[in-house]
Amino acid sequence: MQPLDSQELTRARDLLRKGDVVAIPTETVYGLAASIASHEGLKKIFSLKERPFFDPLIVHVGSFQQAKEIVAEFPPLADFLARRFWPGPLTLVLPKAASVDPMITSGLETVAVRYPAHPLAQDLIKMVGSPLAAPSANKFGRTSPSTAQHVKTEFEGSNLLVIDGGPCEVGLESTVLTIAKAPNGDDQIRILRPGGVTAEDLREALDRWSKPVEVVRAESAESPGHLKHHYMPTIPLILVSEKPSAQTLSEIAKDLALKSLPKHARELDLSEDAAQAARLLYSEMRRLSESGADLLYVLETPERQGGLWAAVWDRLTRAASWTKTDGSRLDPESP
Repeated sequence: MQPLDSQELTRARDLLRKGDVVAIPTETVYGLAASIASHEGLKKIFSLKERPFFDPLIVHVGSFQQAKEIVAEFPPLADFLARRFWPGPLTLVLPKAASVDPMITSGLETVAVRYPAHPLAQDLIKMVGSPLAAPSANKFGRTSPSTAQHVKTEFEGSNLLVIDGGPCEVGLESTVLTIAKAPNGDDQIRILRPGGVTAEDLREALDRWSKPVEVVRAESAESPGHLKHHYMPTIPLILVSEKPSAQTLSEIAKDLALKSLPKHARELDLSEDAAQAARLLYSEMRRLSESGADLLYVLETPERQGGLWAAVWDRLTRAASWTKTDGSRLDPESP
């Protein structure tokens, strides 16, 4: 990371206040940020990312007070979780305040809120004077950026200002959750997207909560990154139980309607340590995609389960073009 010039942060502040977008570092991934006070800035996020308007944005705040100003209700359990995990990689989906631009929420009555831990993100939010909407700083559906160079490469030729805060510490997007009622009337935490705060982390924290709370995994359109195909590299990525044979490669070429049989398959080899695997996942996906390989494969290993592995496999499953079990075809927009 280059030493950051304070003038660069001032320039970023001025651009955001004028309704422009800036790429900013967080501890999860780099975000493409706009002030929530600027409708034009929000539109630029969707335009630059080529993101559909049905996919809601996460609002990044610089204080608990800012968070409470953009929600209609901040339930006690949400407050408990925020005080345990903020600043950090946890996003809470809560009823939105009437003042929140519906472009942020894709017309939903809820808003996703996070208090990032990265000091540069915190500084910039305070300097701008309003929260920032900031999805990952990449083209929609593609691999998220975990370094400033990833962003610069992704948006090469644009005038996008990229604030370099070094490699992202977590490397995967935040955990997104909402609070609902279980059938028995107890509070229920529904994990809409796994991330840096694991289900185990949540359950451990809830040992200090006064009432029983169930933690479950649940898909929902309320959460960014919920689509079946997301985080995809520029070449096909497959999930297999063993190194792909010539027959498997032939099946893949047929199923994906590839013009030729893959000849330079490379393994995306994951660290045995879940935190390290998460931190390097997107960097490795990008590096191998640019290495001359025409196919990436990941060996599914049953022993790598639980904890942060849930987030790693979630990203890999959504990034995959094909798996041995279902042979799913690429969508038209996929690589």
